[in-house]
Amino acid sequence: MKKSMKIFIINGGQKFAHSGGSFNNTITEWTKETLDKQGFEIKITNINDDFNPVDEAENFKWADVVIYHFPVWWFQVPNRLKFYIDEVFTAGHNNGIYKSDGRSRVNPAINYGTGGLMHGKQYFVTTSWNAPETAFTLEGEFFDQHSVDEGVLFGFHRMNAFTGMKSLGSFHFHDMEKQATQERIDNYEKEYKNYLKSVFFSVESEILN
Repeated sequence: MKKSMKIFIINGGQKFAHSGGSFNNTITEWTKETLDKQGFEIKITNINDDFNPVDEAENFKWADVVIYHFPVWWFQVPNRLKFYIDEVFTAGHNNGIYKSDGRSRVNPAINYGTGGLMHGKQYFVTTSWNAPETAFTLEGEFFDQHSVDEGVLFGFHRMNAFTGMKSLGSFHFHDMEKQATQERIDNYEKEYKNYLKSVFFSVESEILN
């Protein structure tokens, strides 16, 4: 029997103030629909729900790939997602997520960030923004031509590297307040699903073999 790739999806679309998390619910459904068709095993956590950190750490240990979906709030992850990460990664200390910071007392100046226990696993991330893509790409605009991944998400990527996971890539949805027309959403759906297929179908044999 063919082994199925195991995908753990974290829906970080927090309900707060004017935000209802609806677009990240939609992205989560796009992801599930696309990967279901390939026969992957899928588990989903919504960070708005109550959770048991030990059980969630088991989801990380179970997964071949962890997928994060979240909006960017004030250039960071939503507070409920940060709380989730703090609680779950702590539950994963010496329990499948990380052992230590990787350093030894003999030479504490080197090897920081090498104590992860999730080597061989990978992660994928999407973010949604009010900011237009041009805010990252045009000279003189707000982000000084730093990409999402090299700028705002740099710490997030290093967090995952700390656990031993490697990045499968990312996809960013821009200008989702002022320009969230149905046409743009439809175009994003097609673009995202095609990108997801190209990423996941190409790594399926690598992960399972």
